Amino acid sequence: MNFEQWVLGHEPLIRTGFFFGVFAIVALWELAWPRRVLLLSRRQRWTANLGIVMLNTVIVRLAFPTAAVGMAALGVEKGWGLLNNFDVPFWLAVPLAVVAMDFVIWLQHVMVHAVPALWRLHRVHHADLDYDLTTGTRFHPLEIVLSMGIKFATITLLGAPVLAVVIFEVLLSACATFNHGNIRLPAAVDRALRWFIVTPDMHRVHHSVEDDETNSNFGFNLTWWDRLFGTYREQPRAGQLGMTIGIHGHADPHEVARLPGMLMLPFRGEVTDYAINRRNWGDADRKPAA
Repeated sequence: MNFEQWVLGHEPLIRTGFFFGVFAIVALWELAWPRRVLLLSRRQRWTANLGIVMLNTVIVRLAFPTAAVGMAALGVEKGWGLLNNFDVPFWLAVPLAVVAMDFVIWLQHVMVHAVPALWRLHRVHHADLDYDLTTGTRFHPLEIVLSMGIKFATITLLGAPVLAVVIFEVLLSACATFNHGNIRLPAAVDRALRWFIVTPDMHRVHHSVEDDETNSNFGFNLTWWDRLFGTYREQPRAGQLGMTIGIHGHADPHEVARLPGMLMLPFRGEVTDYAINRRNWGDADRKPAA
């Protein structure tokens, strides 16, 4: 049994172990060094946010009996995808596939902001009135199903190695937990990390109620795509402590902090004139508030 076969056989344990390990670390970090004061109680928000996670887990298991890593193994067996049809060394194929999948999820994130029908689904994620590690887990079940379909198609077209898919899944889960954390980082550390990975302060800008700020910093893992395509924003105009989290017009905890309200949110109200990546401020306005 080679290393990749061992990873395939232990994939559920690896992913689960990393998820709970990172979750515990960030949760303790939030208690010790919180970045902002939360508006709602953890009990109220965590019940709803983790409740939708459990619902999504059941739905994914029923809709996709073969996990992403299983699709990768099938692709290798059948010779599907680019990397399985070119003589690419394994040591190069793995990082290429991880970076390519990260780019695809960045594109997917842009898409769910740009297409009004998909933004309806994605509003569930953005409607959280606070911002902590559980915000990174709250997605509407229909968006989760869409995301899984895109992930399966990407793995198949790329011919991603099994090891690359496992690494990507672990990184995605760990980074989403980290960069949604209500945690404080020294400014110098934050600036250094931003050249490579998305930090909590960077991604928090994306959860602003202001449209032009929401339409920036789409990355989950790597920061390169936002910098390359001009969607990077350093800080919110009101500053990290003064900014408002959520979506204009959706501030009722019964709607956005309880599971029934979250499930019905995509089907309420109208989504009109939502211009992605709107830029209505000058260079002077880009400077962060104190």
